[in-house]
Amino acid sequence: MPFRPTTKDQGWLSGALRLGLLSGLIMLMAGCGSTSKTPSTSDIFIETMPKAEPKSRRGNMDSYVVFGQRYHTKSSSRNYRETGVASWYGKKFHGRDTSSGERYDMHRMTAAHKTLPLPTYALVTNLENGRRAVVKINDRGPFVGNRIIDLSYAAAKRLDMVNAGTARVEVRSIDPRDHGQDAKTLLRLAAADTRARPSGQAVYLQVGAFGSRGNAEQLRHRLVSTLDTPVLVKAPGAGGAAPPLYRVQVGPLRSTSDADALGRRLTALGLDQPVVVSP
Repeated sequence: MPFRPTTKDQGWLSGALRLGLLSGLIMLMAGCGSTSKTPSTSDIFIETMPKAEPKSRRGNMDSYVVFGQRYHTKSSSRNYRETGVASWYGKKFHGRDTSSGERYDMHRMTAAHKTLPLPTYALVTNLENGRRAVVKINDRGPFVGNRIIDLSYAAAKRLDMVNAGTARVEVRSIDPRDHGQDAKTLLRLAAADTRARPSGQAVYLQVGAFGSRGNAEQLRHRLVSTLDTPVLVKAPGAGGAAPPLYRVQVGPLRSTSDADALGRRLTALGLDQPVVVSP
């Protein structure tokens, strides 16, 4: 769930006002992540188109404090790339102001982040299933546990994580304002997935299978530093192989020819022969 600080410091929160606000926050946070209600309305989503925008007048203070912890906001999103847990927020917050001053619309591809500039456009990859979404970060949060981003209902639906409530994701800034000419390459990466999914041609390259998730994660981290294409660890499903296997896959890729070309590149790096698989 997002929180919306509006000043450089929160010393102004005192006495009964502070107690009342924090009490309200605690109550609202009980509705975060997996406990959010799935909207009953039809799922008509509004895509986000990255563009160079000035920073918003609200929400970009140098620092702010929530629950006794100070957060220092970033001056730029350039080269930001982080892996962690994502949650989502939905109908309860629909129509409320975000930290940037925009209204939260659960049908738009947006998100909340603790320190990135507002707004920042980012590519979010669900590392559990390979799904991706381009979001506009226009809010502050989440301030629960180890979560790094709070997604709108639309973005969570796109990443197929609504029912689970949380998912392990990679967040990567593709913001044109902060990346200049380099943004073109990042935007092509995001667009490739959009083209692949409607065409039904998306495939993955499986580069390893391990009985230990730790070993699978080691390979994933090795490849992330080398490739622009997302790398995910696919957890074993119920009733799968015994012993269960954690599969390391690269993708989505647009075609088997793209997968074959990448496979040759990875083989040259010393990996065993990768295998082309479907989602």
